[in-house]
Amino acid sequence: MSQAGRPQHRRHHHRKPKGRPIDGWLIVDKPSGIGSTDVVNIVKRLFQAQKCGHGGTLDPLATGLLPIAFGAATKTVPYVMDGTKSYRFTLRFGDLRDTDDADGQTIATSDHRPTDAEIAAALPAFRGDIMQVPPIYSAIKVAGERAYDLAREGQAVELAPRPARVDRFELIERPDADTAVFLVESGKGVYMRSLARDLAKACGTVGHIAVLRRMRVGPFHEPHAIPLDKLRGAGDTPPPSPDLLLPVATALADIPALALTEAEAARLGFGQVISLVELMGRIPDAANPDGGLVRAMAGERFIGLCRLESGQMVPERLVAQEAPLAVG
Repeated sequence: MSQAGRPQHRRHHHRKPKGRPIDGWLIVDKPSGIGSTDVVNIVKRLFQAQKCGHGGTLDPLATGLLPIAFGAATKTVPYVMDGTKSYRFTLRFGDLRDTDDADGQTIATSDHRPTDAEIAAALPAFRGDIMQVPPIYSAIKVAGERAYDLAREGQAVELAPRPARVDRFELIERPDADTAVFLVESGKGVYMRSLARDLAKACGTVGHIAVLRRMRVGPFHEPHAIPLDKLRGAGDTPPPSPDLLLPVATALADIPALALTEAEAARLGFGQVISLVELMGRIPDAANPDGGLVRAMAGERFIGLCRLESGQMVPERLVAQEAPLAVG
């Protein structure tokens, strides 16, 4: 490499990240037929943002809530993914697909169509804490490879059952003998495609998801969602306004808030712990003093997440806002 090239390389190395430093959450209503990562890339480009990621993958077939985290909000993604999710899906009986949804190839069929009574009898086994075998077309790693990559290559994929929590699973509509519509509320890492596949099997037939919509992710609900096409607008419009973003702390609305003084907030910022004795009378009733999380707030300002343990409040995830949350 020539001498002349070296300084150029070094200068490139120190360049600031491209894009605007934006912090907050954008709740996209994802259309069918596009992957979650593609949506992130489109939104990142539209907002000309430095950094963003999503809070929980949706299959290409699925529509509905895809929370996108910008900047400081990316640190809160794990807490959003831990939140309750709600889905509505249509199960098509008699046709098993390799992907467990309508995007796949038929691999088995059955003439049996369960009655509403048979479905109602099978449902309780899928509520509460259950064990679930994920779909072979999923991002789970098998010996370092993504399961869906192995499946696409035609390899036999064996996935072990894993714990899943299903709080609600009910039949809400029966358009015809071939289809049934369900409402599900679940914890993290529960595959709707597996629920559909396994319920059909429990009813003495086979089946797959024909339609799937996610209506809630943690504190985010359908009224928060903005359709992707609306964000895209018409061609060369200016980038969408950061006013469309929800504040970083919105993601943590379910976590009890604890009010701090500016001095206490500064101590946390230096990584110091605070004795719970000093916080007496301010610890929210909903917070578990034995390992529970609290949302540390100084006035309206979100400082970060802290854990209460061994009589102390310990900083766990402090958020440095890179920019004002709203520009206006």
